[in-house]
Amino acid sequence: MTATTHPSFFLNEHIPPAPAVSSWTRFIHEFEPSEFTNWIDESESWKQTAYIGDWSSLPNKIVVKGPDAVRFFQDLSINTFKNFEVGRAKHSVQCSRSGRVITEGILMRLGEEEVKFTGGPLYWAEYQFAKGNYNATLTQRGTSDFIIQIQGPRSLDILEAASGESHRDYKFLNVRQTTVAGHPVWSLRQGMSGELGFELHGDGAHAVEVHQALLDAGEQFGVRRLGGRTKMVNHVEACFPTPLVDYMPAVGDEPEFAQYLAETHPELAYLAYFPSTGSHVPAGYDDAYRTPHELGWGRSINFDHEFIGRAALEESAAAPHRTMVTLVWDKDDVKDVYASLFDSETPYDFMEMPRALFDSFAVDSVRANGREVGVSTSRCYSYHFRDMISLSSIDAEHAEPGQQVEVIWGSPGSPQKTIRATVARAPYKRDNRRVDVADLPTQVQN
Repeated sequence: MTATTHPSFFLNEHIPPAPAVSSWTRFIHEFEPSEFTNWIDESESWKQTAYIGDWSSLPNKIVVKGPDAVRFFQDLSINTFKNFEVGRAKHSVQCSRSGRVITEGILMRLGEEEVKFTGGPLYWAEYQFAKGNYNATLTQRGTSDFIIQIQGPRSLDILEAASGESHRDYKFLNVRQTTVAGHPVWSLRQGMSGELGFELHGDGAHAVEVHQALLDAGEQFGVRRLGGRTKMVNHVEACFPTPLVDYMPAVGDEPEFAQYLAETHPELAYLAYFPSTGSHVPAGYDDAYRTPHELGWGRSINFDHEFIGRAALEESAAAPHRTMVTLVWDKDDVKDVYASLFDSETPYDFMEMPRALFDSFAVDSVRANGREVGVSTSRCYSYHFRDMISLSSIDAEHAEPGQQVEVIWGSPGSPQKTIRATVARAPYKRDNRRVDVADLPTQVQN
């Protein structure tokens, strides 16, 4: 694939769109190119070669500096902070006082008194910082910083070729500085694709040059750019529940925070009501709120410190919980949905390929023995596995791989189809994020 001289940072104000892009898709309240090559080609990239993607606009980027920088995030996070040394990173899960997830993201310790948090477009940390009395400063970086992901088995080769140095000295969820295109960047070893991967952070003024350097270095390794049509398929294959897709941030649990958002960030008004589609009928405004257990993050809860939501989570710790699994939809039942498009009667609701766009919160009812035992979200087609799959927050008694359940396809008032589904482990794809790179062969080609 030939790299263009006009890299597309479709959500980054610093980089113009690629001229070859002819269609666009919605990502929450922004727009991005739908495809660069085609969605099948792009969806194979993180399993076979690598992709480069831009996450510069919507994630919240907060830098906190000062003696209380780490303590501040400890007060917000359900996670333990033992062994959180300089150069380490963690998945910080933050809850409301009711113990339901309000935001989450990656927290990196860049110095003894400096941390950086990147998460969803929510201002929970800023709100809590203003309420507290912390000996630190908080800066919202916004698009002043870029975030570029390189994901896939060739991501190490691409980063080493672009930086001119080895990147085999730091493990999964570690971070260190490097240089790309002559500019300093932070390189976080993570894996949002479920594969070996890196996430680069740097000054937005250098985004174009860094992005182009990565494209140039990746050309020999078959690098792809990721369009909006396929970018979230990896979240399902690798089981990364996502706000506004698999759950809603528990803003309603904190009325004062909801009022703060309405007054200071009216562009986030959609968080109060995000249109819901699918067969599941919500029981109330908070029906789509989830605890860490329900999203598969229960193992991250640690009661070795005080944090917002601790009392609620302690109270519920011994209670039965729903958990997160993958559902594999029956192929013949799925084929019936598409076949209905050619029938004379009203067809079933269309199954967008490879998955639905970000214009509604799609939740389907999961049933067993005639009753609802969970909900299904993030339905998508995995070309790699040739399966229609989804994530499901499901009662623990039905979470064993191999169990059979039913997904109801079709919104109320539309024709509905009962689709058989098999419970599978989550992540569905083998987790290769922690691969030992120390002894991997150098693959840079001349």
